[in-house]
Amino acid sequence: MKKVAFTLIALSIATVFTACKNESSEPETLQKTKDLAVADTTPTTETDFLYVTAPSGLTLREFNNLNSEKLAVMPYGTKLKILKNEQNATMTVGGIVGGMNEVEYNNKTGYAFNGFLSKFFPPEKDTNAKAYIADLKNTFPKASFTESVGGTASKPTNTETVLLPTSQWHEAFYIAQKLYDVPMAFNFPNPKGKNAETIKNSKKPEQILVSELAIERKENQLQKITYSQAAEGFGSSVTITKDGDFMKIAYTAVVD
Repeated sequence: MKKVAFTLIALSIATVFTACKNESSEPETLQKTKDLAVADTTPTTETDFLYVTAPSGLTLREFNNLNSEKLAVMPYGTKLKILKNEQNATMTVGGIVGGMNEVEYNNKTGYAFNGFLSKFFPPEKDTNAKAYIADLKNTFPKASFTESVGGTASKPTNTETVLLPTSQWHEAFYIAQKLYDVPMAFNFPNPKGKNAETIKNSKKPEQILVSELAIERKENQLQKITYSQAAEGFGSSVTITKDGDFMKIAYTAVVD
């Protein structure tokens, strides 16, 4: 009975969060700082393609700056052919330092900010973490997924752990956001800021008692990102940390 109740409650909460997701527009604020997250501009041997991770799509521009003409908006998940990979950090967008890659999209050639491009194909809607990592391992065999149960008979817990072969915080954040329904009200946190900060979700549904993002920093470097949410009889957390050469995403669900 505990297992059935746990599954029903978890499905109910996930449905509420999925229904309440909203898309945010592509941020285009420029600033200069060495303390922000830096886009991965290292060419990969696995593919000459990268994927759009911006939730509301990524702008294709005529030239390699944010003021040039918009040629198109490339939807989340679009697979782009990379014509030239910009190695230099020339701008900052949404707390990520990067540059403009030359790409090909729908027979058009233009430029796109590489901080919202990833070597990992992004999770599709309703894809669970286990299935996503199983697919990802075909290209990135070091990716891993494990799960465990714990807690007590009256308060069982279920934990899923994902390891991604990257050191990029923003890549892990966007993947965690899709896999574990972290509300789109939360943007990728700026690495520069207070050592400890908690952001409340002002758009949380009434049924949800807690919905907040906690950020831990040290010397303007991210140390941990934790999303917590709770409703009557159920709670969960999504924690993102760096683990050696990997980014670690841990999801824990608890039923009271």
